[in-house]
Amino acid sequence: MIFTAEHTPAEVIKVFPKASDLFKKHRIDFCCGGDKQLSETFSEGKIDETIVLTELNTAYDNWQQEDHHVTNWDAYSPSELIDHIIHTHHAYLNEELPALGQFVTKIFRVHGTNHPHLKELHKLYNDFKVEMEEHMINEEGQVFPLIKEYEKNPNKDLLQHIHVANGGLEDEHETAGNVLKRMREITNDFEPPLDACNSYRITYARLSEMESDTFQHVHLENNVLFKNL
Repeated sequence: MIFTAEHTPAEVIKVFPKASDLFKKHRIDFCCGGDKQLSETFSEGKIDETIVLTELNTAYDNWQQEDHHVTNWDAYSPSELIDHIIHTHHAYLNEELPALGQFVTKIFRVHGTNHPHLKELHKLYNDFKVEMEEHMINEEGQVFPLIKEYEKNPNKDLLQHIHVANGGLEDEHETAGNVLKRMREITNDFEPPLDACNSYRITYARLSEMESDTFQHVHLENNVLFKNL
């Protein structure tokens, strides 16, 4: 398979999950904007199409030489996918958000004077934390049960209710995604300064890990779960 500008990021990720690293490097949205053709993203972001596609296809060719198991998420039932999202991505955020918040606060308190961007990082992180906590409560308490009910008893009225609710969730995904993008921008792609202490480095590494997990989380909801209803 050769990836072209006519493919969407979501299509690429389903075949080649590791492409998420390349997309993050070039700041290509593969979750909220996952269903938009790469050609449109290249044009809007003034991104060199040839460089990205060459890099993408080279990485994919190399990756194919190795032994990989790619999960076919489209083969999962909605209930199975929901359970995976809750037990993997929601569980991760519920544990990580409070713990990482302490590190974000600590480096702001200790290094904020010499590194002014940490003030904005502190605010962005806490906005993200509140947004995602409310988002997960809404999903687990309202939207996911509706989807599981529809799987058992499909009907047009329930499906319409779900689509309306999903529209709100996708808006929240976009908001959270924009916050993560801004965090990446002001931290120089989560690259700590040369004089950074150990706590500073740990904070940036965990922010990068949280970004990766959240992008996969949103990708599964926007581009698999919601699309397959």
